[in-house]
Amino acid sequence: MNQVHVHSLFHEPTSTFTHIVYDHPQGKAAVIDPVLDYEANSGRTHTQQLEQTIAFLREQQLELVWILETHAHADHLSGAQILKQKQGGKVAIGAHISTVQSYFGKVFDIPAEEMEKGISFDHLFADGEAFDIGLLQGQALHVPGHTPADMAYLIGDALFVGDTLFMPDVGTARCDFPGGDAATLYHSIQRLYSLPDSTRVFMCHDYPPASREQVQAVTTLGEEKQHNIHLRADTSEADFIARRQARDAQLAVPNLLLPSIQVNVRGGHLPQPKANGTAYLQIPLNLI
Repeated sequence: MNQVHVHSLFHEPTSTFTHIVYDHPQGKAAVIDPVLDYEANSGRTHTQQLEQTIAFLREQQLELVWILETHAHADHLSGAQILKQKQGGKVAIGAHISTVQSYFGKVFDIPAEEMEKGISFDHLFADGEAFDIGLLQGQALHVPGHTPADMAYLIGDALFVGDTLFMPDVGTARCDFPGGDAATLYHSIQRLYSLPDSTRVFMCHDYPPASREQVQAVTTLGEEKQHNIHLRADTSEADFIARRQARDAQLAVPNLLLPSIQVNVRGGHLPQPKANGTAYLQIPLNLI
């Protein structure tokens, strides 16, 4: 098996990890969950986090072949399109993104043509579909529950789980977004738990509890199965559903949900400018 190299960057304002996966220096790479910085108080975007990603790709002389989104994030804006413009690569997500686009397209009154394949995303993965990153072989796994469209990417011994799993002392994803379902998430995680215990599990986010000072980007499936505070290997479906639903009832709406979703269902494209040349995000009143 070819070695899977992973370089992880943490975006502190949104507690998000971007992972750069590559076969070897001067080889091929994929970037998973790139972040576009967004200042909610001013409505300004900037590319500080993307510049760190691009700097690493260029330092290692890597050809970017894939930009992989694990789902339509509700906590940060995707930097996929700017990254593609600067470094190339295909922007991809799971095929079930159409379900999420259909719902939020109505919420934000987004023209359907803005979200069609080829405009918003370059490739939509089917469940179990194989793909290559140079010498590395990957597989796209549909793991719904957090949202209907969540994907995990298994690349060699490295598993990129999006919001499905967090570090063992943090737990699992919320299931109260449109189309989310705790029972569905339980079965998605069981699918992941069937992989070898030695599989490295790379986080999309980390929110360290008071007992842990440092953020962590990676654990193993063995650690998750033994110690995940919401779902261990011996946790029943009924217990997980009850715990997850009780937890979700206490959670607030993510700070950047409204700006994030309307960009991310477009594959990272910002809304089209109006006649005055300015692009606008929309805030639906009394709806969410």
